[in-house]
Amino acid sequence: MADKLRLRRGDTVVVLTGREKGKRGKIMRVDRSERRVVVQGVNIVKRHTRPSAAQPGGIVEKEAALHLSNVALADPKSGEPTRIGFRWLTDGRKVRYAKKSGEVIDA
Repeated sequence: MADKLRLRRGDTVVVLTGREKGKRGKIMRVDRSERRVVVQGVNIVKRHTRPSAAQPGGIVEKEAALHLSNVALADPKSGEPTRIGFRWLTDGRKVRYAKKSGEVIDA
């Protein structure tokens, strides 16, 4: 069963390890069952595709998925990698916040 993840589509993340280390981008897709994310402009791979009615064949560059453990949320204040916590607001909403700065992520 897929656990609830702290990262969501649209979050800006920093890559922590691998050849893409230090790069940042927005999360385009989250795969909860595999615990992987696709980050815009990061981990670009080339795929050889066959021509079809919809598109011509050739070599297509696209983003490949990264494991969740290799990315961290970029702190809204400083831009540094940070962990995510949960907090209850006075109006009763449960929101995510950046542990490094204490800044609320979900406005």
